[in-house]
Amino acid sequence: MRRFEALSARHGGTRRIWMGENHVGPEMSSGDHHHGEAETGIYVVSGHPEFVFLDDDRNESRIRTGPGDYVFVPPWVPHREENPHPEPAVVVLARSTQDGIVVNLPSLWAEVDVPEPDTGA
Repeated sequence: MRRFEALSARHGGTRRIWMGENHVGPEMSSGDHHHGEAETGIYVVSGHPEFVFLDDDRNESRIRTGPGDYVFVPPWVPHREENPHPEPAVVVLARSTQDGIVVNLPSLWAEVDVPEPDTGA
């Protein structure tokens, strides 16, 4: 997978968002991971990437996508990206943090320590 930064503090002067492209080669898969506090929006430009999460019953759930589809990855949610197809895939990514937070996990079922929200009190 190759990631290209397009809009960020370094490129374009954004303060809160980061946008870029991810090119996923044929038959590639990321490891299981989450992105900490970052919300991530994904727009599929080409190819048919798949996104694997756990459903409410803690069973593996797969989102199969194609060009024009959008996927939202909430903060702290374990997942992985896959491209099981023979053609490459390109997606546009938008995230709510400048930092590229990636916390690698041994599996989708790994416990994730989600901090309590800061109420300012």
